[in-house]
Amino acid sequence: MEADADDLRARVLRFVEEVVYPREAELEAADDATRDALLRTLSEQARSAGLWALGHPRELGGGGLSFMAYVRINEVIGRSYWAMLALGTASLQDSLMVWRHGTPAWHERYLRPIVAGEFLPSFAMTEPEVSSSDPTQLATTAHLEDGHWVVNGRKWFTTGAAQARYTTVMCRTEDADAPAHGAFSLIIVPTDAPGYRIVRDLPALGIAGNHYEIALEDLRVPEDHLLGRRGAGFAIAQERLGPGRIFHCMRWLGQAQRAFDLMCRRLHARSAFGEALAEKQLMQAHVFESAAEIRSARELTLAAARRMDSGDQARDEIAVIKVLGARMLHNVIDRAIQVYGAAGLTPDTPLSVMYRHAREARIYDGPDEVHMQSVARRLLKAYRDDGPGIDFGAEPA
Repeated sequence: MEADADDLRARVLRFVEEVVYPREAELEAADDATRDALLRTLSEQARSAGLWALGHPRELGGGGLSFMAYVRINEVIGRSYWAMLALGTASLQDSLMVWRHGTPAWHERYLRPIVAGEFLPSFAMTEPEVSSSDPTQLATTAHLEDGHWVVNGRKWFTTGAAQARYTTVMCRTEDADAPAHGAFSLIIVPTDAPGYRIVRDLPALGIAGNHYEIALEDLRVPEDHLLGRRGAGFAIAQERLGPGRIFHCMRWLGQAQRAFDLMCRRLHARSAFGEALAEKQLMQAHVFESAAEIRSARELTLAAARRMDSGDQARDEIAVIKVLGARMLHNVIDRAIQVYGAAGLTPDTPLSVMYRHAREARIYDGPDEVHMQSVARRLLKAYRDDGPGIDFGAEPA
């Protein structure tokens, strides 16, 4: 980690708590135009403080932080959804993907404006009519015709599609006899292309989260809109998702920390039956369980991040933290709401919105059940036919 990263983390935390928190209620209630203006103001404050786009490549105007340094910064940013936008970090997954696999022309056309905060990208993989936990079933197709890709299909939960300038679309480009994981490609589709249609906004658990269902109807883009190699869609998407899951888990830790802080302060501020709630043993159990889960999830997440940073795919480690991290987040916020009582169900605290977002975490980036099954299968394989098994103590730290 960079020598001054602890100081940088403290500066980001102060910005989130002192600049972003006071504007959250206003941002939640604002119409689109007002919200955009507020975010521009916050973004300018972040730039002035030297905190803008810290994880993006320095060559593109970002902060150029190393992966591990940014992982810890992201934990602080994650305490507020709006902080991601105010600090220019929401586009990092897609920016790194285009940086690694896009041409210099794409870097100039899309990547520099993204890092500058002019717009956000969008990514379309999940589909409404198929089980997207098995991505080999994706039905969106693209074929070459007169030097153009012709794309047809329907996607949903395409975050930011209505505001983005382009959507990176996962689609089948190869024949049915191609290997399943080599049959799909990623194609960059401008959102103003004829045939790109927003079907509907999709609130998640009642929250308007900027997720959209889109239809791609005989949409044509030039052949050079392919991102990376033809047939390499799965490999590139996995490369995007691995670090993305680490970032998600660190943001969840930030959310859990915020819920924990709120819970502990509430326990000292409220009394019942003649003594502070903090003196009640059942309330102390909430504190213990939450602290234990946060600390455990944090150590597992940082260990997975270090392993990935060393060049390992860390597939099992990432799958484990995705499941346990989402579970931890739900449990900690749930206990905080219980401590607040009726107030925890109201807009007087951020807990009710945080709780609903926590429930989403068990589904997006792959449902818990799929991650659990894939890890269990790989572990069991080590014991098949009297195999050597797994020695957790001998695994690299």
